[in-house]
Amino acid sequence: MRYQNTYVNLDTRLYHKQPPTPLDNPRIGHFNMQVAQQLGWADDEDLMARWVEILGGQYLPADFKPLAMAYAGHQFGQWAGQLGDGRGLLMAQVLDNNDQPQDLHLKGAGLTPYSRMGDGRAVLRSTIREYLCGHALTQLGIASSNALGFVVSDTRVRRERIEAGAALMRVADSHIRLGHVEWIASFAPDVLSEFTDYMIDTYYPECRQSETPVLAFLTAVVERTARMIADWQLIGFAHGVMNTDNLSITGSTLDFGPFGFMERFNPAWINNHSDHTGRYAYQNQPAIGHWNLNTWLPHFMRLEGVTRETLADCLAPYEATFMQHYQQGLCRKLGLPHAKESLMLAFEWLTFLEDNLLDYTNSFRALLALVAPNDYPYEQQLLSTMTAELTDEANKVWQDWSARYLAQLQPLSIEQALNDMQANNPAYILRNSMAQRAITAAEQGQFEEVNRVFELLANPYDVQAIATDLDSAPPAPHAPQMPISCSS
Repeated sequence: MRYQNTYVNLDTRLYHKQPPTPLDNPRIGHFNMQVAQQLGWADDEDLMARWVEILGGQYLPADFKPLAMAYAGHQFGQWAGQLGDGRGLLMAQVLDNNDQPQDLHLKGAGLTPYSRMGDGRAVLRSTIREYLCGHALTQLGIASSNALGFVVSDTRVRRERIEAGAALMRVADSHIRLGHVEWIASFAPDVLSEFTDYMIDTYYPECRQSETPVLAFLTAVVERTARMIADWQLIGFAHGVMNTDNLSITGSTLDFGPFGFMERFNPAWINNHSDHTGRYAYQNQPAIGHWNLNTWLPHFMRLEGVTRETLADCLAPYEATFMQHYQQGLCRKLGLPHAKESLMLAFEWLTFLEDNLLDYTNSFRALLALVAPNDYPYEQQLLSTMTAELTDEANKVWQDWSARYLAQLQPLSIEQALNDMQANNPAYILRNSMAQRAITAAEQGQFEEVNRVFELLANPYDVQAIATDLDSAPPAPHAPQMPISCSS
């Protein structure tokens, strides 16, 4: 690997150097060869031979420089003070095969000075969920952290019950969060200028070409965040806990806790059972992204040339960037051009899904069979299942909408429309029930289902022979949702 350990050269108040605390008898959970090849890890015999020991905290390669980061944040809208890597360590920074910086971060590495009341560990169920979710989002084409692999161990960890301790090597283009700047503003304001230069030079070097590099950087963060959240909304992903310490400066999805992928379409869906007010409901994510950025930006007023007015200009593109990206994506999901008429049909379609509690992913995918009935047998079954759920009144609405939709497609290239629809509507998402089946088997020492789901999600836009009916089955329309907690 091509190491580029630069964070360790910053002001020492920003981190605490320490090795991981070894797990007891770490064993193979799963290994992501695609990520290993991307990093250059696969080209190093020592890393490949000893990856279980490395993830288990038992072996530290010479070029690794482990440290725990300090950061702060607003949690559920309230200032939470100092937080930091309470169970994770930034193990190394590298350049990948595309010359892009990547962080290797070991989650479940043991106690750090930032652990507060925690035990520094991660459990198997949450490790599997994060491992599969990062993989799923990446393969869906959404900016996200991913993972090199994970291990399970004999270390016992207490959560709601006693569980198996595990560790995951998370890979992300950056682990710097909005909360890093919040921490600096509160505890080390003299470091802000140096840290801002570091963020620009490491992650946004193109901004150096601007006459105002800091403002160009802040605008770029705003725009990337808006596009990431638009992608979440399009695919039906709910992060669940969009605190400022859980948002990356690179606009890549980070920190998978009580996440979920939309099944029965309900914009007010709350997937985090601790979110009693619905702050982080699916429909609120765009507004929360704006709130977080608006909370983050004023700290830069300490820097020369940054004023309240210029910061307002940096934040201004958020809504337009989000709306353009979301609306263009929504039209592509229907195979239609980005136009007013297309958007009217699209929003009618979403209302129809909501009114009838239809499955979000399956319903969009089923439209392939509506457009080309003889060419998509899997989608034809989805379409039949969808229409079978409709009442007589809802069926009339469906018939009217589908006729107008097909009429709008007629002047277009049907082949191009189908290609756009297939490329933007996955056949498979990581449903909570799918993840739970993999977790249940893994807790019995059987990781075959983790591997099958991993392989299925590697090509989510293609119908696959390894899929089962359960992979596409939503819960019953009014079934209680599976509660997902922050406990991990």
